[in-house]
Amino acid sequence: MKARLAITGLITCAFLTPLIGHAADDQDKDRAHPKAFIKDSATTTAVKTKLAAEHLGSLAKIHVDTDANGVVTLSGTARSQEEIDKAVAIASKTKNVRSVNNELTIKKDD
Repeated sequence: MKARLAITGLITCAFLTPLIGHAADDQDKDRAHPKAFIKDSATTTAVKTKLAAEHLGSLAKIHVDTDANGVVTLSGTARSQEEIDKAVAIASKTKNVRSVNNELTIKKDD
């Protein structure tokens, strides 16, 4: 029984390997492709991690999104222009970020 299961697994792998290799040829051409999405998510996570390390007071109100071309968009609110400038600088220095769209606005906490 175990031998039959092992043989079935090997045969399945033999048929799927060419399909997986072909799928890798088109990566990053379509944002819906899982590898492109993971790359974008990794960049977004890296930016968020660096922002958190700086302990910006308005971090929870800063949203980060990365497109397939490495363009990061920062949106939401910050307490001051200094916090906005710092967030943009941090995002710009992050690996795989090609440019930063700054859509942050100043909003003093109530």
